Amino acid sequence: MPITDREISPESNRYPFCIVWTPIPCLTWFFPFIGHMGIANSRGVIRDFAGSFYVAEDDMGFGWPTRYWQLAPEHTEGGIEAFDRAVQEASDEYKTRMHNLICDNCHSHVALALNKMRYQDREDWGMVNLAWYSLTKGSFVRNTDILSQYLPFAIIVFILVAVAFLL
Repeated sequence: MPITDREISPESNRYPFCIVWTPIPCLTWFFPFIGHMGIANSRGVIRDFAGSFYVAEDDMGFGWPTRYWQLAPEHTEGGIEAFDRAVQEASDEYKTRMHNLICDNCHSHVALALNKMRYQDREDWGMVNLAWYSLTKGSFVRNTDILSQYLPFAIIVFILVAVAFLL
């Protein structure tokens, strides 16, 4: 099946075939590489494990994406249909799970979807490599979104350095 529309549309919050990321207030301020993750189907509708027994659809738990990494559905076993089915199956599975910030979280939900679709012929997707790829391969939605990820951290570091010099 040919891919009809892969166009990202931040205005309508559509991110087809994308892993999306957004900062978590307070947590991202201190650790700018930590944030909330979701995955969008072929229509660009985002699914994210936003809390115990709850997978949000089209309403991310911590606000709309500030970063995205667009995947290639042709790198799945079964193409677009397999991509969408894996996103749905992972979401259905995570509707039955408790959220755990460290072990079973939004990153785990996305990893399960990628493992189910065997993205890039792999079944070893996990929280750490997803975070790394999102950080290194992801694009910011808007240039100003760079500030939402790094400015609070820079301010905190500046304050800590200033206080250290005053003591």
